[in-house]
Amino acid sequence: MQTIYYNGDFLSFENQEIEAILVQDDRIKKIGKKEEIFSLQNQDTKKINLHGNTMMPAFIDSHSHFMAVANQYLQVSLKNCSTIKQIQDQLLNYQIQNHLPNDRWIIANGFDSYRLEGHTKLRKEQIDEVLPNHPVLIHNQSGHSGILNTKALNLLNIDSHTVPPAGGKIEKINQELTGYLEENAFIETLKKVPMPPLLDILKAVKQAEQEYFSYGITTVQEGFLSKELLDIYQEIVKENQLQIDIIAYIDKTILEEVKRKFPKNIKQYQNHFKIGGIKIFLDGSPQDRTAWMRTPYEKSTDYFGYGTMQDKEVEESIFIARKEQMQILAHCNGDRAVEQYMEMIQKVEKTGSILRPVLIHGQLLGLDQLKQIKKLGIIPSFFVAHVYYFGEVHIENFGLARAERISPAKSSLDNNILFTFHQDAPVIKPNMLETIWCAVNRITKGGIKLGKEEAIDVINAIKAVTINSAYQYFEEDSKGRNAEGKKAALIKVKQNTFKEKKEELKTIQVLETIKNGKTVYQIENKNSNKIKNISYK
Repeated sequence: MQTIYYNGDFLSFENQEIEAILVQDDRIKKIGKKEEIFSLQNQDTKKINLHGNTMMPAFIDSHSHFMAVANQYLQVSLKNCSTIKQIQDQLLNYQIQNHLPNDRWIIANGFDSYRLEGHTKLRKEQIDEVLPNHPVLIHNQSGHSGILNTKALNLLNIDSHTVPPAGGKIEKINQELTGYLEENAFIETLKKVPMPPLLDILKAVKQAEQEYFSYGITTVQEGFLSKELLDIYQEIVKENQLQIDIIAYIDKTILEEVKRKFPKNIKQYQNHFKIGGIKIFLDGSPQDRTAWMRTPYEKSTDYFGYGTMQDKEVEESIFIARKEQMQILAHCNGDRAVEQYMEMIQKVEKTGSILRPVLIHGQLLGLDQLKQIKKLGIIPSFFVAHVYYFGEVHIENFGLARAERISPAKSSLDNNILFTFHQDAPVIKPNMLETIWCAVNRITKGGIKLGKEEAIDVINAIKAVTINSAYQYFEEDSKGRNAEGKKAALIKVKQNTFKEKKEELKTIQVLETIKNGKTVYQIENKNSNKIKNISYK
């Protein structure tokens, strides 16, 4: 099957003049002058006029949590709540509308304590007031902390005598639990919460897939595949219902089990799923004040946040990845966590090379650390939209000077360091065009221009979510460019991405997403926001 796309603006990183693209089956067969491309058509060729819109490579997600995005379709959102009363009403209404019986777990997402009026604290008693007979767990938007009500704490056997795991915290006031847990204490608790029914999960997976497609993303990451998710992913692979490509990074403790359960998915796709490597967490969240810093937080002389792994554990994880010829991804927000990661990579590299190690987030990566990042071949993947969503919080926690240096993309570019961008979905929506806007403009929600020296141009911002992300996944030979022989993973966007004012980049709309030569998402027509249902299985 052949399709010719013409009469549009085609993105080329090589400044190649493209007037048309010929797609055959799942690959780009030919690009070039319209006359030449049209000469290759046959009786079955479909010709599509782009009407001046832009066609560019599909976006590649360099870090998110696909299953957590899917699970949000099975949870109640607190995103728009700014008072305790609104949270209580939202939780109670969800229980009533869904006719949930006593003892049925209720999970909420999108909670942000910084949005609460007066920075008040949400505690278990306030949840108990409206849902005393339902176990309730509320995710903080950062993904690094949460709040449980009394019923949930009791079911999970968490009391005032429970010892939190290293690198975690169970908050108590006068020896009484508040319900707040952070970092490893919260992450380990999540693993004990019962999973929803399998059929509900599979339906939510399809919804999550369509959400990513709607933002022009055709390759996504499962940022931490834990033991609790193995059976679900086995079922997903067996069902062969995916069209989106998923690359998963695992807890090193389950490596042998993963090899048994996914023998055909180790570093290669089967049914659009593959195991990419090992994931470790070296610190927490800047907005939760748990990122591990070399210098104290603002308004403190002795609080640096904290690490979550000992040097020996980090070294062992990197060594296993090197031995298995797998990639290592490390969550590092603070510059002290970055320092630990670099030190352990340098130590392990004495026994052999490490495959494209990735630094996830790198919010407070020090400019003085960039030369070593370059030397070690580390790929920083910046959550650059922190500037917009959490900029004011960074100023409060770190002071203006340090906050202006978060996600140092321009400094990385100046040091010839390849980097990528991500949204850490479901922390925020996987909106790549918004992220490009953030990287180019660096404006906070409050309108502050935060770190204009670290702003980059549009083309390099687009590279960070296309060709650079393909490189991060060792897929640069098949993805990331409008080029002959590449997979036909393309998006059509409204307006010309390069001619619009940079302040308007985030208003650009994805009109169509094409995966392996097939349309998987499409807005029905240029005058409508109605989404066309795509049937593909």
